[in-house]
Amino acid sequence: MRFNSLSLPAPALQPPYNDRVDTKPAHLLIVDDDPEFSDRLARYLKENGFAVSQVADGSTMRNWFASNSPDLVLLDLMMPGEDGLSLARWLSASHRVPIIMLSARGEDTDRIVGLEVGADDYLPKPFNPRELLARIRARLRPRSDSGGGDEDRIQVFGPYRFDPIRFQLHRDDTPVELTHAEFALLQVLVEHPNQVLSRDRLMDLLKGYQRSPFDRSN
Repeated sequence: MRFNSLSLPAPALQPPYNDRVDTKPAHLLIVDDDPEFSDRLARYLKENGFAVSQVADGSTMRNWFASNSPDLVLLDLMMPGEDGLSLARWLSASHRVPIIMLSARGEDTDRIVGLEVGADDYLPKPFNPRELLARIRARLRPRSDSGGGDEDRIQVFGPYRFDPIRFQLHRDDTPVELTHAEFALLQVLVEHPNQVLSRDRLMDLLKGYQRSPFDRSN
């Protein structure tokens, strides 16, 4: 089921999602100029244990941040006035808050640009709402107590830098465009360094991978 339909899957019966030291549910901010979509998404997220606020444009979002601090922002790419890319850049520069960008534009170039300006994740519309829940919870999961930052997750091999969280691969300073399936395969190889993996072993390791609706591999 995709989120552009009027019916939604039944929410899981669970306590408010917090995964933090306090008892408050995680607070999400939806920034989207489509009121019907925003209301349905907010309702679904509230049913799944989150506190949710909604704004419809960049100016309102900036004013909202003057007195509020969400745990995560769900940001639409295409909005009248200031678009999502500009807002993601501003959020990344002025607020330490995870950003998941939502957009009807699912091309690889749009996703890469969104990640480069500061979004932590990018999900094309229409999407499965359960996938969005999984991505939100992954972004809200506390970091390891080891004190590691972004550099600890980045794998470097030769001229390449691979970030499995942001789904980014760079050769020197140039982004490399890969399909979703190619990213999954690369991640398996990076996680098994200095090993010879047979085709059967690779298929076994990729068994949990499910074809994405925006996968362009054949």
